Amino acid sequence: MKKFFETKYGCIFHADSLEYMPMLKDSEVNLIMTSPPFGLVRKKDYGNADAHEYLDWFRPFAEQFNRILRDDGSLVIDIGGSWIPGQPTRSLYHYELMIMLCREYDFHLAQEFFWWNPSKLPTPAEWVNIRRIRVKDAINCIWWLSKTPWPKASNRRVLIPYSDSMKGLLKNGYKAKLRPSGHDISDKFSKDNGASIPPNLIAIANTESNSSYLNKCKENGIKPHPARFPIDLPEYFIRMLSDNGDFVFDPFGGSCVTGEASEKLKRKWVCVELEKEYIEGGKLRFPVKQIDRKAPTYNLSHPSALWNDVTKEKPLPSDGGKKRPKIENQTKRLKTDDKKHRSKAIREGTHKCQQSVQMRLF
Repeated sequence: MKKFFETKYGCIFHADSLEYMPMLKDSEVNLIMTSPPFGLVRKKDYGNADAHEYLDWFRPFAEQFNRILRDDGSLVIDIGGSWIPGQPTRSLYHYELMIMLCREYDFHLAQEFFWWNPSKLPTPAEWVNIRRIRVKDAINCIWWLSKTPWPKASNRRVLIPYSDSMKGLLKNGYKAKLRPSGHDISDKFSKDNGASIPPNLIAIANTESNSSYLNKCKENGIKPHPARFPIDLPEYFIRMLSDNGDFVFDPFGGSCVTGEASEKLKRKWVCVELEKEYIEGGKLRFPVKQIDRKAPTYNLSHPSALWNDVTKEKPLPSDGGKKRPKIENQTKRLKTDDKKHRSKAIREGTHKCQQSVQMRLF
């Protein structure tokens, strides 16, 4: 076990976290922010367990997490899903992991979050692009867990700008009334609190946020970590769930994104990583730059923006897409359909395309 690199607030260890964690005291850590190797069906070169073996592999980590975490601390796990081999259905391993942590290790599910990555490729190609029987998988689940029902937290740390519609209500006033759902919307709804409480859907594209790291790796001839999450993701939870000077720990440190975010936010931190080359790349993230205010937004198009007349819909495959279509015909049909959709949208003034929900990029 070796302390590989040290900064003002934290350090990177080149070690197995199962060997490092026993060195930590009971209830020493305020926040565990991590993205463990996913239980993917297809093996990745950063070391992941098969989906069916995942829970057994994770148990020793869960035991240590429970020991080292403070009673008011949080465990935040970013975890992607996987598909059952050879069929268009999903593995339940990431849900089973969350249930195991709660039932066997007495964690509480404080809240589930969903990270939407708009830049994610449309995979698996067989079900999404070729047979067209599933949509693009662009969501990672994020489990926010805690040792007690009352971990320290504040959504005031992660507020987002008001939407245009909310700005209009604040400007023009809102008449208190009872909604059809039964909720009584009082005049307090029109109070200007300066910003809006965010939803548990976090929109962050995993692209340019890593460009500086990638450029430095290229300049130094270092292989970059293939499964990085963007720094905005750990920054969000570190802000919401920890205070200045708290101890943030990442047992699957990778390229040390959690460490970079913690350093910027003046939290003490430790990242532990097995692969030396990934640590070499992680070292290039330091010294850290100042935190920039995030401005870009994403538009979510209304689901019906490009829907055809129902009388022109082709019948769904009676076998559920089991029979693989011919690729040549598929490509030709897709080009024709796309052309028709574009023409129809232009004729109708694309009024439905304008029905969108603006989401802030954290």
